[in-house]
Amino acid sequence: MTTSIPDQRGRVAVVTGANSGLGLITATELARAGAHVVLAVRNTAAGEAAARAIGGDVEVRELDLASLASVRAFAAKLAADHPTVDLLINNAGVVLLGQRRTTADGFELHLGTNFLGHFALTGLLLDNLAARVVNLSSVTHKNAHVNFDDLMSEGGYRASRAYGVSKLATTVFGLELDRRLRAAGSPVVSVLAHPGLTRTNLTPRAWEDRGRFGRVLAGAGLLVTQSVERGAQPQLHAATAPALRGGQFFGPSGFLELRGRIAEVRPSKEAADPAVGRRLWLAAEHLTGVSYL
Repeated sequence: MTTSIPDQRGRVAVVTGANSGLGLITATELARAGAHVVLAVRNTAAGEAAARAIGGDVEVRELDLASLASVRAFAAKLAADHPTVDLLINNAGVVLLGQRRTTADGFELHLGTNFLGHFALTGLLLDNLAARVVNLSSVTHKNAHVNFDDLMSEGGYRASRAYGVSKLATTVFGLELDRRLRAAGSPVVSVLAHPGLTRTNLTPRAWEDRGRFGRVLAGAGLLVTQSVERGAQPQLHAATAPALRGGQFFGPSGFLELRGRIAEVRPSKEAADPAVGRRLWLAAEHLTGVSYL
């Protein structure tokens, strides 16, 4: 598959984390195709610089996914200003090293930002959504496991493992969202994408705390990774390709899905388990206070 973006004129697209990396490329290509693009960013100065670089019909709005108060404020203002949102691309993410850190609401920072913030945002905007939600997964989700007895990674913390769990949770969320949208008869479609191993500012940090072997992989990453422009293609395809089915998942077609042309890929067995989906959804509703579907 290759990504050929249809005309997006008249559509409103929200891209979280749009000031750098995959989000910046995604926002740029959507604006180039004619969409009105909302750059949802934590750092508005960086967002304004990105908007100037992108050009086209874009606006910058502050969104800190590590704060439920910020998520609620962003969603309320966006919904008032844009009654219809065609695309919501849950792209933003953090990869940290070192000691365990928490969000403003006390959640482990990877889970709180990468998953719970986007879970709440999607629910708060659901009545305004008209077409598609894209959640950004990672190949790391395939080696992760959700421990419901320790969702916040308080025991035996390792940053790379917590990141993998957050991406597994995001994948579970995207698939469970699809099930619930279908059951509700909603016209909104939930799809997923992952970028493979892509040269962004997050890539080395995803491996560096995995010991000597991980540091070697991080150093060798430049040899095996693909460009950020190539890495953004699966999520652009998921966001704009016509006639997609809910629950479809796109990533690179090459060895271990690390790089290559766009292909439909499979989630891990745990990610696709409806029982895991139901349990994680209930946990997310309880933790965020946002209930929907």
